[in-house]
Amino acid sequence: MKSNYKRIGDYIQLVDERNNGLKVKQLLGLSISKQFIPSVANIIGTDMENYKIIRKNQFACSTMQVRRDKKMPIALLEEVNEAIISQAYPIFEVKDKTELIPEYLMMWFSRAEFDREACFNAVGGVRGSLEWEDFENMQLPVPSITKQKEIVAEYNTIQNRIKLNEKLIQKLEETAQAVYREWFVEGIDLENLPEGWFPKSFTECVKLSGGGTPDTSNQTFWNGKIPFFTPADVSNGYYSIKTEKTISERGLNNSSTKLYPKNTVFVTARGTVGAISIAGCNMAMNQSCYAITGKHRFYCHQLTIHTMADLKNEAVGAVFGALVTKDFDSQIVIDPPIELKEKFDKEISNIYNYLLSKTKENQKLTELKDLLLSRLATVEN
Repeated sequence: MKSNYKRIGDYIQLVDERNNGLKVKQLLGLSISKQFIPSVANIIGTDMENYKIIRKNQFACSTMQVRRDKKMPIALLEEVNEAIISQAYPIFEVKDKTELIPEYLMMWFSRAEFDREACFNAVGGVRGSLEWEDFENMQLPVPSITKQKEIVAEYNTIQNRIKLNEKLIQKLEETAQAVYREWFVEGIDLENLPEGWFPKSFTECVKLSGGGTPDTSNQTFWNGKIPFFTPADVSNGYYSIKTEKTISERGLNNSSTKLYPKNTVFVTARGTVGAISIAGCNMAMNQSCYAITGKHRFYCHQLTIHTMADLKNEAVGAVFGALVTKDFDSQIVIDPPIELKEKFDKEISNIYNYLLSKTKENQKLTELKDLLLSRLATVEN
């Protein structure tokens, strides 16, 4: 272990401030992706004075089920000055910010290697928890405060660019949907359709295909050059480019899936049901998804978004555990003239191209961020 590695417990201290008098109202939860999220807990009849107050630059974590989840949920509060959180979460803070910057410590917690070490130290069977003492005994490199500030500034530059791109991507998505609604939804009456417009089932307007997975025991099928899409790869934005798994040509040939072209629409059928992505390159996909294709790719994508929204609205209060072909068959949509779909695809293409370029840029920035995090292990003064 390098001489500049120090014990985490030497730099942090537990905080236990309760919400006496119900002074703080904002309730947060903690996600496995190491972020604070609005809490969805049912708090009816709950004594909110028992909840813990967390303040800006303090951390909350969960030491439970670390081995099962293979991650230690832990986050630094930065967006708000104070909030409340479940009393089940330990809250801690850096003792002396002139020795260790909270943002630098959070960078260390964000490393995949940190989660692997936490998982290794977790005990207690399948739902193994991490003892607080074991967490404190984990170590990290602590360079000079000047070096820490340099590293944090570099990381924040990348992170801020990613967030800026995410906001732009969201605006572009909203614009594409607004254009679609203006052209094909608003003012359209099913009982009095314009000439050349016809009611059809969704599957009459697009081609619906399935996927498949090669033999998982045959490793020669995997780690190829073909991205392999699964429900876990649903992107935050429209486009999916990089996936966790890749398959070889041999793996593709030994599966019921096929290679789908760029701009194919993927809809998840199990797990996270009804999530939609559009392929940013040629991809294969597993059996938990549907591929939706048609001559007018961008129109197909927007039609799918609109149709899935209708399906989800119809399923309110019902169990919607999986998507099957008959769900799509049952959806009646309005099919406009071909020339209008062609015009839409042509005019909307610049938005989709810009969406793809920003998605690719964020992929590269994320790779750069991960590289920076991995290099923390070797940081020196």
